[in-house]
Amino acid sequence: MDPAPATPRWNLERPYLTGRFHQEAKAAAAAQAPGSKPFSLDSFSRAAGAGTGSVIGSYAASVQELLVIDDLLSALVGIEGRYISIKRVRGKEGYVVFQIDSSMDLALQELTRRIFPLCEDFVLVSQFVESRSHFKNGLVNHALAAALRAFLLDYQAMVAQLEHQFRLGRLSVQGLWFFCQRMMSSLNALAVLVEKATSNNNSGSATLNLLQSQAKAMGGDSAVRSLLEKMTESASAAYLRMLERWVYEGIIDDPYGEFFIAENKSLQKESLTQDYDAKYWQQRYSLKDGIPSFLTNVAPTILTTGKYLNVMRECGHNVQVSLSENSKLMNFGSNHQYLECIKSAYDFASGELLTLMKDKYDLIGKLRSLKRYLLLDQGDFLVHFMDIAREELIKKPEEISAEKLQSLLDIALRSTAAASDPSHEELTCCVERSSLLKKLTTLKDLGCAYPSDKLATSDVDQPMQLNITGLETFYLSYKVQWPLSLVISRKALTKYQLIFRLLFHCKHVSRQLCTAWQIQQVFRSVKILGTPILRSSILCGNMLKFVNSLLHYLTFEVLEPNWHLMYDRLQTARSIDEVIQIHDLFLQKCLKECLLLSPELLVKVEKLKALCLQYATSIQLLIPSIDAANPENAPKPGKSKSRINKSQDKDQQLKLASENVVMSESILKFEADFNSELQSLVPTLSNSSQAEPYLTHLAQCILGVRMDQ
Repeated sequence: MDPAPATPRWNLERPYLTGRFHQEAKAAAAAQAPGSKPFSLDSFSRAAGAGTGSVIGSYAASVQELLVIDDLLSALVGIEGRYISIKRVRGKEGYVVFQIDSSMDLALQELTRRIFPLCEDFVLVSQFVESRSHFKNGLVNHALAAALRAFLLDYQAMVAQLEHQFRLGRLSVQGLWFFCQRMMSSLNALAVLVEKATSNNNSGSATLNLLQSQAKAMGGDSAVRSLLEKMTESASAAYLRMLERWVYEGIIDDPYGEFFIAENKSLQKESLTQDYDAKYWQQRYSLKDGIPSFLTNVAPTILTTGKYLNVMRECGHNVQVSLSENSKLMNFGSNHQYLECIKSAYDFASGELLTLMKDKYDLIGKLRSLKRYLLLDQGDFLVHFMDIAREELIKKPEEISAEKLQSLLDIALRSTAAASDPSHEELTCCVERSSLLKKLTTLKDLGCAYPSDKLATSDVDQPMQLNITGLETFYLSYKVQWPLSLVISRKALTKYQLIFRLLFHCKHVSRQLCTAWQIQQVFRSVKILGTPILRSSILCGNMLKFVNSLLHYLTFEVLEPNWHLMYDRLQTARSIDEVIQIHDLFLQKCLKECLLLSPELLVKVEKLKALCLQYATSIQLLIPSIDAANPENAPKPGKSKSRINKSQDKDQQLKLASENVVMSESILKFEADFNSELQSLVPTLSNSSQAEPYLTHLAQCILGVRMDQ
């Protein structure tokens, strides 16, 4: 907001040019003689009275009446007379009292004092008009001052007519009192109004609220009420012009900071894709405290309407609500026409922006792409990527080359069905430096309480932090442009990535267990009853059932139905705010049902996954080492083994595996640890499913695994 222009000094230093005839006139300091006193109208009045050599009481009553009428006509416009003087009230700027010569006839004094309130109200209103006409007081006060000035012109015309009657000899004090009656209540109501406005230093919406409350308080006097309503209409004209530009063009035309909507220019739209806690949509435009009472109920609608128009302008899509005579905001009368105009403007802006987002920027298509890639709806590219990027992903996060991962991802995308989707070019590879549990402790607004101190010392997160690789920290990101970033913000994308990391790691665990299962299939043709290999095969099968059941639950019981529910709701959405709300609700529900908002359950699941990984790694190391430790199995040059010899080799290898103490103890330990963790998970999951029905399916899957053991 630009600073208000300064009021010219001459308008303050020369009171005779402003109508302040009763104020003290300051003479120029250079023109004053040494020791002289400033000239004042009070001293001039006294000098003039002293020069006459007589007081009003020395005249006959008829002459006194003529003299006092002459003075009263001057007092009615704020000018001192010979026998009526003006005294300023100490400590109150603009307040004055009128006094009369005490020697006057008592009857005349009584009638004259009855007229003094009218004179004092005129001076008070005149002072308000002059002071509130300065630039700094704002457009509403300017408009109110102009309306008051027009009223004072009518008042002064009445005084001129009374003076004309006096010159014709047709006016008495009693007649003057009678003719002033019509103005007494009106000017008094205005004086009360300006007194309150001055004492509270009202401006903008505060002035409008004061006008409206004063008008309602005058319900018993229709003339005064009508006058105050007219003042309110005049003062609100400037405010309604500001409102009209906002709801029809999305522009804040508020040079003096009176409008109830504030703009924070420091918040840029780029923050939506960069800052997790970006407040652009909530705080770029916001409601201020001073809202006119007649707009209180529709203030949020007004704010949203202008925000929608601004989004379209930021997109280069200049659109303006079509204006007609009926759509102009002329006043806020009892017919509530202004409310209908605001609603029409909102419906237009909302529909136009939603159409722009869906048609031109393909919002639904982008959400499908997020589902396809970040929620692993189309997983063929991921299988290929995990195959070709394994060597890079098994490194520590700080040793991984993001550029190499990106090139491998591009190869995987172009060699699968994803090649036909142009949105795959928006995908980028990222590697986090911490585990999923650690990441969740840094996000404080997810609606759950992850105890960071406990997780830091937990037996699942600590080894993961020490031996963490890219397989635990890899995730995909998605480039989102304005205005889609309003819906798919940095915060929303982070929630997608949390779900992706959980799914990706589950896929990795499942692949490792499958590899371990395949290694053990070499013993399928021989008798393995009573051997560690049998126990290992059963354990591997149970682990695979657990991980696959978890993946099935996450994808088919959580993500898929919730996405379709969100899609159906988006089809009936009527505003972009409703779209944002539906999308955020979808993500929050997915996070919750994917256990990411349940610290106790997620820690147990992560422990089970860690055990599965350790088991798979051990099997992949132990069984090949047994085969390598048997020198008799080494093939001789030039000779190929027969089927009988191969069977004998497997029997020999099985015998070695049975006699291998390390392998037997490892399998028994993994079996005991897995069963223990699974057993501790089942009651926790069963108890939670009573309060959270969505866990029922997962509990059934886990219980099924438990019963197979």
